[in-house]
Order: sequence, then C-alpha cells, then structure tokens
Amino acid sequence: MAGFEGESVDSVSEHLSWMAWTWQTGVFFGAIASILVVMTLLAVYRPESPRVGILQFATTRGDRLFVSLLGAAFIYLFFIKLGVDNGLYPGIASLLLAAVLFRFA
Repeated sequence: MAGFEGESVDSVSEHLSWMAWTWQTGVFFGAIASILVVMTLLAVYRPESPRVGILQFATTRGDRLFVSLLGAAFIYLFFIKLGVDNGLYPGIASLLLAAVLFRFA
C-alpha cells in the first residue's frame, strides 16, 4: 500500500482505526462497490440515452441510482428521527423508492 511501506500490519490498522469497521460496514461498502461495477458494465454493454420521466428532467441510470441512494439516506434519517430501531422498514421503503425511480423516472 502506498505510504505504508515497511510498516507492520498493526501500525496500518492503527491508521484505519478511526472508523468503526464492523461486518455491517464491510457489507455496505461491498454492496456500493458491487452496484458501481454493475452500473459500469451496463453502461459499457447496454448504453442508454437520457429519458424524461416523473422527475421532469432527463435522467440516465446513474442519475436514477444517485437520486435513489440520496432518497434512501433521507428515508433512513426520517425513520431514525421517528425512533424506529428496526432497519427493515426503511430498507423496504428505500427499495420501493429505487424501484419507482428506475421504472418511472
């Protein structure tokens, strides 16, 4: 790794200890990375032209992905504000939002 030559594994882990790396965090970043890879492959093998939908402006797959991820963040914040401890409900709402955006936006 650049900048870590000659350092032990323990000292490298100290550089990364500022973030709470749990298995859930790893799954989240892995899912985002996988989504980006799939979207890149789709753009290469099935290019698309922007289309106008319910958002009333031209969007591509990447635009709709960004808006759905942004919407999911706000949905989760809203459920946290309501005091909902279970992540199932905002997850379902976020998936529904993404499905609607990818289909109609």
